[in-house]
Amino acid sequence: MGINGFSTLSETTGKVITCKAAVARGPGQPLVMEEIRVDTPQKMEVRIKILFTSICHTDLSAWQGENEAQQVYPRILGHEAVGVVESVGEGVVDMKEGDHVVPIFNGECGDCAYCKSQKTNLCDKFRVNPFKSVMLNDGKCRFSTKEGEPIFHFLNTSTFSEYTVLDSACVVKIDSKAPLKNMTLLSCGVSTGLGAAWNTANVQAGSTVAVFGLGAVGLAVVEGARARGASKIIGVDLNDNKQVKGQAMGITHFLNPKDFGIPVHEVCLSTITYQSTCILSLFLWSLSHGNQDHELRVRPPIP
Repeated sequence: MGINGFSTLSETTGKVITCKAAVARGPGQPLVMEEIRVDTPQKMEVRIKILFTSICHTDLSAWQGENEAQQVYPRILGHEAVGVVESVGEGVVDMKEGDHVVPIFNGECGDCAYCKSQKTNLCDKFRVNPFKSVMLNDGKCRFSTKEGEPIFHFLNTSTFSEYTVLDSACVVKIDSKAPLKNMTLLSCGVSTGLGAAWNTANVQAGSTVAVFGLGAVGLAVVEGARARGASKIIGVDLNDNKQVKGQAMGITHFLNPKDFGIPVHEVCLSTITYQSTCILSLFLWSLSHGNQDHELRVRPPIP
């Protein structure tokens, strides 16, 4: 057996790989399982064998072509995944064949003013960009059909493929003992919610947090608020079934807006310190009452 149980990795190093991928051919069209070619990684790039991948609403929005600027086809979507490094390009020294990794759509070069700032991690080179469809290194695609037609990239990741090529700045190593099938959540959902509470809101111990929408991201916000020491975490959702899971994650109170004769934010008015909105746009109300609001959602198309 080879590194980490993958015996064929070194056999493909330096070669073009033929594999299967789910290819988007047009807005809203069913993804097509196709046999594609994946080129070797170039300078500061990494080629990964994808082991598990999951679907995020951002993938759905791009697949539907909600924004015309995103309608670049054919394209391989996907950004939540976990995999193993198959090979690395010139200059990559912090990863090697066999490393377990997760892709990140919001990479960091570490050198630009934004990366060096304590106020943002929106890297000038590798920040999340749903319109980017080629590699930064040379402006070309690493995917192609068997006939040589280029297949475009998505969010620096393109994980709906057995193999993918990413900029090394968009790849993070994980512990080899971590349960791989659960690690796709680190690429987006869990890290988005946890980071909103831990980094963006910087929740302080003893504070009160309201989380509107107890889906996957909302529950990750709850976990982040709990870990930061919030004394009261109010979960707000229209589905009463979310209460049990919310309590397991750390909410101390549950509110269903349908149970009140007044807007639910008025119920929370006297207690909220931080608000994370995973469904509703209540940030103007929140800010007008001296609170912090952090809105986590897929943006609508730009007019």
